[in-house]
Amino acid sequence: MTDFVIKVRNVEPVHVFELKGYLDAHTAPKLEETFQDLIDKGNHLIVVNCSNLSYISSAGLGVFMAFVEDLREKQGDIKFSNMTDKVFNVFDLLGFPLLYEIFKDEKEAVEKFTNAKNN
Repeated sequence: MTDFVIKVRNVEPVHVFELKGYLDAHTAPKLEETFQDLIDKGNHLIVVNCSNLSYISSAGLGVFMAFVEDLREKQGDIKFSNMTDKVFNVFDLLGFPLLYEIFKDEKEAVEKFTNAKNN
């Protein structure tokens, strides 16, 4: 099994999660902990950069479902960027493009948040 790494960067007012490796039932708790920590600190705008995400399971997708409602209630959201075709196909199969905005690159996703804040 490949390691799973989460790097979190602050691109005011957004926090960017860079995911690397396999997101599955074994690694999902690490992502849950990262989400909970940010939300507890009052951060509600999150972009998930998937450029180095090799694999995602339904358990991994469940993490996003577990937090999105709470974030949206606090005028926040989760946006995704830089998905490989392999990862996008899993999202697409489960209807996630209807629930989340998915961008080709991180800059677009961050700008969507910053433009919304300025309007």
